[in-house]
Amino acid sequence: MASVSERVLAVTAPASGHEAAPVGVAAPGVAPGRTGDPESDGPAPASAPGPEAVPVAVGAPGYRAVFAVREFRFVFVAHLFSLLGVVVSELALTVLVYDLTKSPLLSSLTFALGFLPYLLGGTLLAGLTDRLPPRRILVFCDLVCAGCVALMVVPATPVAVLLALRCAIAVVSPVFNGTRMATLADVLGEGDLFVLGRSLLRIVSQSALLTGFAAGGVLLTLVPPRGALVVTTVTFLASALLLRLGTARRPARGTDSPGLSGTFAVLRNRRVRALMLMFWVPPLFAVVPEALAAPYADEIGVSTAALGLLMCALPVGTIAGELFAGSFLTAATRSRIVLPLAVASVVPYLLYGPRPGVALAAVALFLAGATGAYTLGLDAWFVAAVPEEQRGRAMTLMTAGMMTVQGVGMAGAGVAAEFAPVHTVVAGTGVLGTLCLLAAAVELRATRGGDRKARRG
Repeated sequence: MASVSERVLAVTAPASGHEAAPVGVAAPGVAPGRTGDPESDGPAPASAPGPEAVPVAVGAPGYRAVFAVREFRFVFVAHLFSLLGVVVSELALTVLVYDLTKSPLLSSLTFALGFLPYLLGGTLLAGLTDRLPPRRILVFCDLVCAGCVALMVVPATPVAVLLALRCAIAVVSPVFNGTRMATLADVLGEGDLFVLGRSLLRIVSQSALLTGFAAGGVLLTLVPPRGALVVTTVTFLASALLLRLGTARRPARGTDSPGLSGTFAVLRNRRVRALMLMFWVPPLFAVVPEALAAPYADEIGVSTAALGLLMCALPVGTIAGELFAGSFLTAATRSRIVLPLAVASVVPYLLYGPRPGVALAAVALFLAGATGAYTLGLDAWFVAAVPEEQRGRAMTLMTAGMMTVQGVGMAGAGVAAEFAPVHTVVAGTGVLGTLCLLAAAVELRATRGGDRKARRG
């Protein structure tokens, strides 16, 4: 489940993902070339071979097998650098705008502007992810982010330009994130290693929020905001350098239209639409208690420390769920639990009904986060369903949609809380969200076998 934490990291700047040679490793207990998805019994097409393929024995232990792939290690380290840049720039730019304007509205707008261009970039620019060499896209996006942040450091840069630069970073983010997802399938193959690699990057993103903002706050006590932005520029440049030197060059994936016609071509596939819906609906509702954490803490009269506990509970649950599923469950088991866990993902919010204290509310959020383990199986289904020549575009659309619906969910939560108590809004989210997820699950079940049909055209 994508929490607000993951949304912040993805929207603010590209969290680097990179390309490497595929590893043709089947999931443990799954025949080579299979996805491990009981709903799709068609063989997955082989990825194009790359020069850096590292053989890993079938049944190699979980996440450790992912790190056996040399290029993924570069991906992972570059991802850490980008996350550091994201966290520091998020804090530093917000503080800088407030220092320059003394306006809480403009300071909050600095954060909100991360949402607005995301859908634009994700729809209009999605086709570029398949029409250009992926490594070139990834390096270019990191350099764009580094350049934008470098301009923010210049003392003469006016506030309006600072906000425009913030928008520019948000525009390239969905292109970067979609390319990252698509090239991970080239790096790790389309089977279990891809799923575990995606899981690792999500875990890092969630963990960054638990420690990153605290570290950024300490940094801002030592250097001014523009000095912190210099650090961010360096981290993006380091990520770009790692991508350029540590990953293999691969040709463009497809040659379809870069405009909306190619986007509609992806969405005409019913299976892909159903999978995207299952990626989008849970985050729409999942963000509600996080968005209303401060009002809820005020409603029950608890301290700021208790508020911090509420904010941390969901990402901690997400990390725990992903680690357990990735370390102890087979690919076939992760596939079987996708729909049950997804449908149950906001059921814990019903615990907010009687207006619980901090402890029970934190348990509800932890349980909701832990159900996010369904995304490992859903990732496998998605990469199996999308034709390779459309993979970059489809994944860009999927990530852009996830970010957009979370913004909608946060706004809707705020509106609802104007008319009803916070605990009622969260509990109602549990009811409404579960009904919507049941409908999405029915549609997804109806498309079983769609992976094979998509492959055969």
